[in-house]
Amino acid sequence: MLGSKHGRASRSDPRISPIVEHYGKTPTRAYFHFHGNVFLRWSRVNLWTFSKVQAVVFLLSLTLSFLIMASYVLTWGKKGLLLTPSPYHFKSPDIPTNTTAIASASGLPLKRTSVDMRLLTKMIRSKLEYPPRRVPDEKDIIGTDTHLFSAIPRHFLPGVKSPCWYEDFPVEKIRDPYGGNLFTVRSKNFKIVCDRLASAFRQRPRRPGVDGGLSRLRCLPYFYIIGQPKCGTTDLFHRLLLHPDVKFNIMKEPHWWTRKRFGYIRFKDGFQENFPVEDYLDLFDLAAYNIQGSSAGNSPGERRRLARLITGEASASTMWDNQAWSYLHVDREEAEPPFLAQDFIHTVQPDAKIIVMLRDPAERLYSDYLYFKMANKSAEDFHQKVVESVQLFQSCVSERSLRSCVYSTGLSNSMPVRLTLGMYIVFLLDWLTVFHREQILVLRLEDYAANLQGTIEKVFDFLNVLCPSKQRRR
Repeated sequence: MLGSKHGRASRSDPRISPIVEHYGKTPTRAYFHFHGNVFLRWSRVNLWTFSKVQAVVFLLSLTLSFLIMASYVLTWGKKGLLLTPSPYHFKSPDIPTNTTAIASASGLPLKRTSVDMRLLTKMIRSKLEYPPRRVPDEKDIIGTDTHLFSAIPRHFLPGVKSPCWYEDFPVEKIRDPYGGNLFTVRSKNFKIVCDRLASAFRQRPRRPGVDGGLSRLRCLPYFYIIGQPKCGTTDLFHRLLLHPDVKFNIMKEPHWWTRKRFGYIRFKDGFQENFPVEDYLDLFDLAAYNIQGSSAGNSPGERRRLARLITGEASASTMWDNQAWSYLHVDREEAEPPFLAQDFIHTVQPDAKIIVMLRDPAERLYSDYLYFKMANKSAEDFHQKVVESVQLFQSCVSERSLRSCVYSTGLSNSMPVRLTLGMYIVFLLDWLTVFHREQILVLRLEDYAANLQGTIEKVFDFLNVLCPSKQRRR
């Protein structure tokens, strides 16, 4: 347990109680009142009813089905990749498209105007047994961002479940410890939290051995929900917030590891401003404040409960988005990014818990299209965009490795729909080069919708938190 010399952080603290009430109840309940069983509705989406997209769904499924099935094998404890050939055979449609212009703009060769799915499947099969990714040396990872690795210690506090440590705070920043935090500029709710935390922070006792300074507990996320988009990550995160050990987390998707620390919010808007690691750590200060209560004069049971609190975030870009490298290093010609987000997370936090949510890749792609397409949505438009994207991917994979095509920023920007986000196997295998398999929990949205309670209990077991329903039965 933490030493009793640090300030009390009781759950009933009047400075913090309004924050807990606001973030522990209102947003979560409002979310579920509004969304209801949204994922059950999505699971009933049937693309086959649109006659004009019937062919492309079959063709796309042929390309991607073995990728998602191979991804699921990782959760079944099997060693090999599973590939079940489709019993159906369809002729590829000859559909006029503007793909030639797109391919020219992206620098990719385009050799045909129709999708040859048999050839594409054959090419992908031939590239599945690619050599494991070469993980960069730790010193090279640290060298890319020395400030990040100097701000976070190599070891965390014993007796506390979340990865936390004490940080001495300069006297000149005591008045406004959260002044200038870039997340507060874009989130009014987080600004309110920071204002209340600043008031509480100024009243904490000084830490022994630091002249005129204060200290505060800082934490990294205990778990990361890393993807994929349109696979139920938002619903899962908000349901986890209902658990008393998880409820002090604030922002679902900071996108810090993949974008904001490099100065990007949306890549199409160009470079804006780097979000420092201190701003990212501020997102977990509400949880840290309550965890610090385990060092205060609470009852032994209450101190144990507070020490079990966990932090987390759910940026759905963490699994796949490494485009920042190509924007920051336009002069370099690597076919693949030399550093991935998981390299940095593993270096600062080798024991992190990783949760992945996946779904049928064709349904994920259609949901993604409906979410990002602002106007003129139609079955015909989706059909056309998928055909163009498959053609571009076929042109790329005929010349380059599967991994380089999946990570290619140029290809991604040229595709009218985000086809490569469904290449789950590439991303999962690359995460497994740095994290052990037991640290990664892979879920399917279809299972989540069909058996919500069973899936949530599986997540609780993975995070080593008590299931509330089991607690009540005791």
